[in-house]
Order: sequence, then structure tokens, then C-alpha cells
Amino acid sequence: MSSNNLDTLYRQVIMDHYKNPRNRGVIEDDSLTINMNNPTCGDRIQLTLKIENDIVTDAKFEGEGCSISMSSASMMTDAIKGRPREEALKLAHTFSDMVQGKDLDFDEDDDLGDIEALQGVCKFPARIKCATLAWKAMEKALHEEDK
Repeated sequence: MSSNNLDTLYRQVIMDHYKNPRNRGVIEDDSLTINMNNPTCGDRIQLTLKIENDIVTDAKFEGEGCSISMSSASMMTDAIKGRPREEALKLAHTFSDMVQGKDLDFDEDDDLGDIEALQGVCKFPARIKCATLAWKAMEKALHEEDK
């Protein structure tokens, strides 16, 4: 597939998650809640996670912001549901490396799915914080639960 076709496909995936966000909402009962914002561009997110037996059993978000931050939150909540905490944290590290343009350190069997559509963010350094906002919220929530 040519680079232009791939870029177009990635833009379509990002816009689909932005216009039709997955897991929008709040988990009411016995959940972890983290509020974060990106003051440089006004993105804000409230992330709620339900953890049972060290597994992320549910993830939802509310917020407002640019297409990159909101689609990233949608993709992230999809990607971590059903994963053990350590896998979710590893995925956050992989995602952070990807959007910073670093070489990825993950198993060949790992499938990044829709998240891969955000790899082009590395070409726009000002947008990296937009893309990583939800992921940083997830990391903070999982680390706070350890306390």
C-alpha cells in the first residue's frame, strides 16, 4: 500500500474514533477516576477504570478536545479492556514510544490495531501531548491503585 493510501486510511480511522467514540461515559460503581488536562491546547479527560483481579474489566472516558486526543482516548479504552494491569502499562509505554518516533520494543505477535493509526503523530511534536493524554491518565490511575 502506498504511503498516501496508508495516511488516508489512518486519517479515516482517527476520524471514525473521533466522530464515533468507543467507551464514552462514566463507570459509576467502585471505579478509579482520574481527571487530566493538557493546558497547552485545552484537551481534558476524565477516565474511569474498573479493575477486578488485576484485570482492566472496563474503561470509559468523558472529555473534550481535538480529534487526536479524543480518538486516542477511544482507541486506548478499547485496547486495554480485558488486559491485565501490567499489559495495559506495557501498551502505554509502547504507544508513547511510537508517537515519539522511537523504535518499538514489543513482541511480533502484538497487534496494535487501530492505535497504529496514530503513529504519524511523531511528525507533529506539538500533538504528542494530545495523543498521550488519555494514556497518561490510565498510567496514573493504575499506579495510584497500587498505593
